[in-house]
Amino acid sequence: MTDEWLPRDKPELMSAIDREWKLLMDVVGKLTDQQMTAPDPGGWSPKDNLAHLTEWMKILMGYHMDHRPDYEVLNVSPEVTRDWDMEIINPVLFERNRDRSKQDVLDELHQVYGQLTARLESMTFEDVMRPRDPDDPEKRPLVLWILGDSSSHFLEHRETIEKTLKA
Repeated sequence: MTDEWLPRDKPELMSAIDREWKLLMDVVGKLTDQQMTAPDPGGWSPKDNLAHLTEWMKILMGYHMDHRPDYEVLNVSPEVTRDWDMEIINPVLFERNRDRSKQDVLDELHQVYGQLTARLESMTFEDVMRPRDPDDPEKRPLVLWILGDSSSHFLEHRETIEKTLKA
């Protein structure tokens, strides 16, 4: 945990999220309709990557920030989230979104990003630096999940989309 970058203050946090969002949107803005839906070697198109980001921003808000049950937030049976295994969860989310239109995915992505940034703006820096779970022996701050499901995740999937375009 000590090797992870943490913002010094709220403006730095919001700036990091905004920067990666804009870089992602720049790449998405350059995609043709055909590129947006063309699968990579793993079977995911840029549209699928964007739907995935939306799902995880919703998980951030519903599960990590609001502490609602994970299966409820994901709208799946409890068995899907029992071990919090990404090899089970991510394919379920992929299948849920695979047949959605590009425009529907983009509209929801922008809507959820707006909800997340509004939510973060309403929080104090102390709020985001508090332990996500009071019972966590490591006292890991909520900001780790915020970064993991926003700026770091945007970077990861932007790089994935860029690699596909270069191939």
